[in-house]
Amino acid sequence: MQDMASPLSSLHASTFIIALVFISMTLCYMPYTALATSAQTVIDSPLLTQRLGINRTIKVDINGKGDFKSVQAAIDSIPEGNSNWVIVHVRKGIYREKVHIPKTKPFIFMRGNGKGKTAIVWSQSSEDNVASATFKVEAKDFIAFGVSFKNEAPTGVAYTSQNQSVAAFVAADKVAFYHCAFYSTHNTLFDYKGRHYYESCYIQGSIDFIFGRGRSIFYGCEIFVISDKRSPILGSVVAQNREQEREMSGFIFIKGKVYGIGGVYLGRAKGPYSRVIFAKTYLSMTIVREGWTKWSYDGTTENLLMGEYKTRGPGATVEGRVPWSRQLTEKEVAPYLSIDFIDGKNWLPAYWD
Repeated sequence: MQDMASPLSSLHASTFIIALVFISMTLCYMPYTALATSAQTVIDSPLLTQRLGINRTIKVDINGKGDFKSVQAAIDSIPEGNSNWVIVHVRKGIYREKVHIPKTKPFIFMRGNGKGKTAIVWSQSSEDNVASATFKVEAKDFIAFGVSFKNEAPTGVAYTSQNQSVAAFVAADKVAFYHCAFYSTHNTLFDYKGRHYYESCYIQGSIDFIFGRGRSIFYGCEIFVISDKRSPILGSVVAQNREQEREMSGFIFIKGKVYGIGGVYLGRAKGPYSRVIFAKTYLSMTIVREGWTKWSYDGTTENLLMGEYKTRGPGATVEGRVPWSRQLTEKEVAPYLSIDFIDGKNWLPAYWD
């Protein structure tokens, strides 16, 4: 009986070891799955770190108490082709530098000490939006938490090379910002391309200060409008460019608020299929009655989607809205209020429920 039991025990042991190896390999190569959070759950940096499974941290401290004193130096230290999530912890302070995340360095989690404590600041205007940007991310799978990005270039003369001063240029797929802030006087956030998620962020600017052709959700974001007296043409919060019907792009604003100084449009069309929706958002009196504009675009309005759903506040009045804007029904807006609009369940570590 003992001779018979030995081979069976060995077989069981071998089977068990093979199973363990298989499970380990599966877990190692399985992409992380986004998890919805309830209203009671606070999405903070420890939660994101846990869900991403990160165990490596590079510390940046402007006072020299970390691994680097410069944010860009920390980014440069990460090898090209990086395949594992790494935290770049930018401790409190004002870091006066331009920062670039190149496309060869994915899986970076830039963690600040709070948008009121950690700031990346530069001052540059240019006739080229990208050249002026304080912060540029061109690598997929990038997350930032608790960091302010600011371009403090003074407001120049309208329609000149001193008119572009971008705070952040977002040009990669699967990029998320939690509890971050973006400051400039003009062209603040260049949401160029890719699937993006902004939660509980603060965005400040004057004319077309959220623009591009990204496929993005802005959830619970605070948008502050600065009055621009340089031109008789009123500015817009958003300028979304969608040139063709097959493009998946669009800017969706959910449960935030828009307020500030002076009059401004919610958005303007930059392409024949421009798509912008404000849903369940508070609109102050800074939003003019017309709501929307197609200044600089002289094509048909037939395919534009400039819509609102259950907006509230003194700027949310329906009376006086341009005839080609839309007050959406629950059925019409449903696909855009889902995290599936950006396929978020497949790549976000956390999102609203």
